[in-house]
Amino acid sequence: MHNYESWCHMTRRQAREEAFILIFEKQFNDSPLEEILDLAVEVRDIKPDDYVKNTFFGVYNNVEGIDKIIEDNAVGWSINRLSKTALAVLRLSVYEIKFIEEIPVAVSINEAVEILKKYATKQDAQYVNGILSTVAKSV
Repeated sequence: MHNYESWCHMTRRQAREEAFILIFEKQFNDSPLEEILDLAVEVRDIKPDDYVKNTFFGVYNNVEGIDKIIEDNAVGWSINRLSKTALAVLRLSVYEIKFIEEIPVAVSINEAVEILKKYATKQDAQYVNGILSTVAKSV
């Protein structure tokens, strides 16, 4: 059993990255969200904090609306043409921008770009930055 103290040591950046990985994994897995989270805890030994859980569940509880926002702001691109990595980051960031008031929009966008620099291409990072900047103006 994981104790509360160990959860407190995850930085927001680490928590955001864990949420991103869960959101990414869900794209390939039809299992219920709870099962995906439990498996990640078991296999990767993550200790999800409230941010990770709330964001992961929040994204998928609002995925249609989030995807509509992405689609409306992904000028010249269909959501189906985005890489799975870019889509997962966009879902995470749009969720933060729309539902988590205490996170500044600029931070959400910045963190999205940082995740993409680590897990995707520079082009993905630039493209997502552009979409999120447009989303930020419209929300």
